[in-house]
Amino acid sequence: MARKSYKGDVLFHVVGRANGQCLLKGLNLRLLADAPENDLIVVSKAEAEKKRQQFFRESLNMMKKVFGERVLEKTQLRASENPEYIRLPGRVLHLDGDQEYLNLCLEYYRQLGVPAVGYCVGEELQAGRVEALLHAHRPDLLVLTGHDAMFRGKAAGKLSSYRHSADFAEAVGKARKVVADKDGLVIFAGACQSHFEALMEAGANFASSPERIFIHPFDPLFIMQKVAYTSIGRVISPKEVLTNSVVGLAGIGGVQTRGKLRLGLPKTGLWQKGRRNERD
Repeated sequence: MARKSYKGDVLFHVVGRANGQCLLKGLNLRLLADAPENDLIVVSKAEAEKKRQQFFRESLNMMKKVFGERVLEKTQLRASENPEYIRLPGRVLHLDGDQEYLNLCLEYYRQLGVPAVGYCVGEELQAGRVEALLHAHRPDLLVLTGHDAMFRGKAAGKLSSYRHSADFAEAVGKARKVVADKDGLVIFAGACQSHFEALMEAGANFASSPERIFIHPFDPLFIMQKVAYTSIGRVISPKEVLTNSVVGLAGIGGVQTRGKLRLGLPKTGLWQKGRRNERD
């Protein structure tokens, strides 16, 4: 489906109907929207598939970029450090309001070698669950995402103008009660068009969306994998981190953050395997 009033700019699934209104979920975006049934137009399967293929091409291109960076980093490490060191990346706890995107994110974390555990938790429920999950998993990095939107014609500076930004901000605040230090727990929060300033003020390291644009569904994980594989001895700039997002600075912003990759000795398969399985 697409909306006539928006000239069909975004493709959606209809996920709910009530009193002539439809609740829409972005086909390839972390976006929720409302529309009257008479504003919807049916999109052909061919057009939907074309958009879907574009979505996965963007994801694949970013994966290739990440793996290219990893090869370069390993080459530099071999030149400067004992190659017998084991590489221990940061661990991720990922809370997502969308089961489909959560499953895809967890698969990409696996392919990227980032230890991650994920839970499908509705955006409005994340604040109520995040503290217990942080205590249970003790992650290095936390993702709070799902779907969001800025209501049409509303003021950008008000939290009430957004579908789930207040929920994300509350969840960030609860997480900061557990770990206040931004280097102790690195947090990404938000989705499409989220209230960036409110999420940062709540305590996020990275958040969407400075210019209230749509973000790619995998931008949160691409951001976090960069921090997870940056040395604990280095503070990484927002500009460097954001080169690992699809949408860039217009869609995601953040602050300087210390990396989470540690080198360890001795290099044993059981140590690395045991540390990964502890969080899977």
